[in-house]
Amino acid sequence: MFLNKIKIFLLISICPFFSHLTYNDAKSEEIKIISGTAKVIDGDTIRIGEKKIRLFGIDAPESNQICSKPWLSLNVITFNKHYECGLKTTSLLKKFVKNEIIVCKKKSVDRYNRVVAICFKKKRDINSWLVRNGLAVAYTKYSKKY
Repeated sequence: MFLNKIKIFLLISICPFFSHLTYNDAKSEEIKIISGTAKVIDGDTIRIGEKKIRLFGIDAPESNQICSKPWLSLNVITFNKHYECGLKTTSLLKKFVKNEIIVCKKKSVDRYNRVVAICFKKKRDINSWLVRNGLAVAYTKYSKKY
């Protein structure tokens, strides 16, 4: 009877340990690479299949956003030109990724349940391309990468 109690005690003690190991194995098989043809939602968000992907480390204008830039300056007076920067960024990103296989490396998931990732067209970093071409800004609150 005493040996049966010891066996039961050992079994109860060991079960959580094996459960923890199994959980970590299942967790490690989580998808870290997403690839396919991308549908552009706006300047910093794409969709591949059912996954909505927020581009990591950058911030781009929303699709309906209007921006202004100096058009003419006379001494202390500056005239600004308004333009649809959101549509411009979205359309240029669409042209850039058009019918290409995009590979995204997952970094995390944001509060809206979007995958946050660095995405590539061939070996070219799309996030970096957007910043280098003035279509997005580095989002230094979350990363110093760009």
